[in-house]
Amino acid sequence: MGCGSCSTGGGCAPSGCKSNGSCLTGGCQKLEVYDWLSNLDMPSNYIPFQVVEVKFKGARKEFFLNNDNIYLEIGELVSVEGPTGGYDVGHVSLTGELVRMQMKRRKTPIDQVTRKIYRKATEADVEKWKIAKGLEWETMHKARTLALDLRLSMKISDVDYQGDKTKATFFYTAEGRVDFRELIKKMAETFRIRIEMRQIGMRQEAGRLGGIGSCGRELCCSTWLTNFKTVSTAAARYQNLSLNTLKLAGQCGKLKCCLNYELDTYLDALKDIPDRVENLQTEIGVARHQKTDIFKKLMWFAYPNMEDWIPLKVDRVKEIMAMNKKGLKPSNLKEEAVELVHAAVVEKVHDYENVVGQDSLTRLDDKPKNKGNRNNRNKGTDRGERGERSERNDRAEQRNGGNRNQEQKGNSGNRNDRGQKQGGQGKSRPEGVARSEQQNRAEGNRPENNRNREQQGKGQGNQQSKSKPGNKPQGAAPAGGEGAAVQTQPGMTREGAPSGNRNNRNRNRRKKPTDKPKNE
Repeated sequence: MGCGSCSTGGGCAPSGCKSNGSCLTGGCQKLEVYDWLSNLDMPSNYIPFQVVEVKFKGARKEFFLNNDNIYLEIGELVSVEGPTGGYDVGHVSLTGELVRMQMKRRKTPIDQVTRKIYRKATEADVEKWKIAKGLEWETMHKARTLALDLRLSMKISDVDYQGDKTKATFFYTAEGRVDFRELIKKMAETFRIRIEMRQIGMRQEAGRLGGIGSCGRELCCSTWLTNFKTVSTAAARYQNLSLNTLKLAGQCGKLKCCLNYELDTYLDALKDIPDRVENLQTEIGVARHQKTDIFKKLMWFAYPNMEDWIPLKVDRVKEIMAMNKKGLKPSNLKEEAVELVHAAVVEKVHDYENVVGQDSLTRLDDKPKNKGNRNNRNKGTDRGERGERSERNDRAEQRNGGNRNQEQKGNSGNRNDRGQKQGGQGKSRPEGVARSEQQNRAEGNRPENNRNREQQGKGQGNQQSKSKPGNKPQGAAPAGGEGAAVQTQPGMTREGAPSGNRNNRNRNRRKKPTDKPKNE
C-alpha cells in the first residue's frame, strides 16, 4: 500500500482490486518499482523497448518479448508463453527503458530473453486462471499428506499453478537431499497434472509466504530484499547485542538480515576503541570494564564491592593501559571521571489554565489521607447498628418462644382432657395404673412426659381460675366420683374456648377407644 506522497495515490487505501495489500496492481505488490519515466514525453522517432517485465505469484518476475508491439500498461493481465509449453497469466510490472536498467541490474542479456507475450488476457483466460489459483490451497494440503505417508523429511510450503491449469510447481524446504520420486508418481496420479519440485531455502520461504517482523513492519525479504547475505553472530557482538537466539532469529528461523544493515557503521566506530579491555590497575585496586558506548566513545569501569560505575573517555583509557604496561598506576579513577550532562526536561507551558486536571496522568493515583479514618468510622457505626439489630432479634425470638410454649402447654392439657373423657365412657381406670404405650401414641402423648404435661395443665388451670373468680377451677372433678369424666362439648376446652389444634381433634374423632365398656 502506498502513502499520500507516492505514485499510487489515494492515501493508504490500495488501488486496483482493493484487497488490502495482497493485490498485484497499483503499487501494493512485492518488489514494486516506481516508473519515474511514465509522465515524460518521448521523442517522435522513439522506438519503445521490446522487452516487458511480468510479475507472477510471490516475488517471481520474468522478462518477455513484445514482438507484436501490443500497447501495455502497468497492472494489465497478459497471457505469456510457459516455460515448458502452454501459457501462463501474469501482471505487467514494468515497461519502457526502465526494463533495460533492470536487466542490467540482474545481469540478464537480451539474447537470453526468448519467450514472448501472446496477447492480453481474455475473459476465458482469467476465469481459468482464477480456478487454477483456487485449487492451490487444497493441493498443498493433499501433497503434505502424501509426503507424511511416505515419511519424507520435507516441508511443502507453497504451490504455484500455471495459468492454463496443466502444470503445478511445488516449493519445499528440507535439510538435505530428498528422494521424492515415489511422491511425484502419487501426486501425478492424484492431481492429473505435470509436477515440478523446487527446493528453496528458509529465507526464500519466508519471502514467499510473507509476514510481520519484530519491528512491526512487513518482512524485508517479501518487500524489497532480493540478495540474501550470510549473517553471523559476530554482527550482534560488534553491536553490543545480547546473544539470545530467540531475539536474533527472524520468521525464517535464521539470524535476522537486518543485523547487517548497520554493521559497517559500527565497524568504523570501533576502530578508535581498544580491544580486549578487561581490567585497569590503580593504586586503590583493580577496576573492571563494564560496558562501552561506541558512538559516544565512553567506557565504564567499576571497583569490586562498589555500586557506582566510573565513565572514562577512550583516550584516557588508552593512556592508563600504556601506564600499566610500564608498571605505573594512577591514583583513583573517580577523580578522572567524566561528568555526564543530562538533557534538561523542559516543562510544557500551556496557553490555557488546566482547571479539571485532565492532563495529569497520575490524577487518579493520589489517595485521600483521611480515607482510612472514614472507613474506620463507618465500620464502628456499622458494628453498633448490627449489635442493636441482634438484640432486637433476640428479644423477638424470646417472646415468640414463650408464646409457643404456652400454646404447647394448652394443647397438652386438651389432649389429657379428651383422654379422660373417652376413658370415662367405659370402665374407669385406677389412678396408679399406667396406660399402655399404644394408647399414649394413639392419643399423641409420650408415656414419659404424660405426668409432667398433666401437672402443667393443672397449674395453668389453677392460674386461670385465680384470675377469674367466677369460673370453676379446671382441676375440680364433678360430683360423680373420682373416675367420672369431665363433661365438655366437642371442640371446646375446659375454659369453654374452642380448641386451637384442629389436627388433634380430628385424630381423636377418627380413632375408637381401645377399652370398650362392659355394658356394650
